[in-house]
Amino acid sequence: MTRADNTGWDRRRKRRPIPPLDSFGPQGAAKTRLCDHPGCTHEGLYRAPKSRDLREYYWFCLEHVQAYNKAWNYYDGLNETDIETMIRRATVWDRPTWPLGDRCAGVAERMHDPFTVFGPEGMAGEGPGQDSPRPRHREDGPRARAMRVMDLDEPLTLSALKTRYKTLVKRYHPDANGGDRDAEERFKMVTEAYHVLRAALGA
Repeated sequence: MTRADNTGWDRRRKRRPIPPLDSFGPQGAAKTRLCDHPGCTHEGLYRAPKSRDLREYYWFCLEHVQAYNKAWNYYDGLNETDIETMIRRATVWDRPTWPLGDRCAGVAERMHDPFTVFGPEGMAGEGPGQDSPRPRHREDGPRARAMRVMDLDEPLTLSALKTRYKTLVKRYHPDANGGDRDAEERFKMVTEAYHVLRAALGA
């Protein structure tokens, strides 16, 4: 025999006893809901909204709920402006909104920037939407040196690189310059720069 306290907890078995099924739900016979359509005696299994607030419902049989839903218009009685307002509010889940940036007025003046992270003029130095030009490569790196040797500008494309390489090879090739040592050195620099830039482009 097991010991159970007044909550029905069996200490040795570590679980509550399963209550009989008839203890759940209403006592006695289940109540059936009739269709709300006048004169209908069928069971009302399907609900349909009474108004736009969707808090109260009619209960209809299948035949009458189909007829009611076909005739019911959620936007009935609203003009176009009201409908547009409802749609706009629904896109933000009926939460309050305000124009972007209005609540941040004066932040640039209040921002303390001792390390000039935002530049010498701070956040007030650049207007909205402006971006300071940033080099896409280091000024002293191998790609930058190769760009200077090839006399190319960003943005670099493979076709522009090949066209420029062919032009410089024809100009500095040793055979075209009668064996000139300066032209030969320049030819080596152009070839090396070409290979660096091809590798940078992933070609």
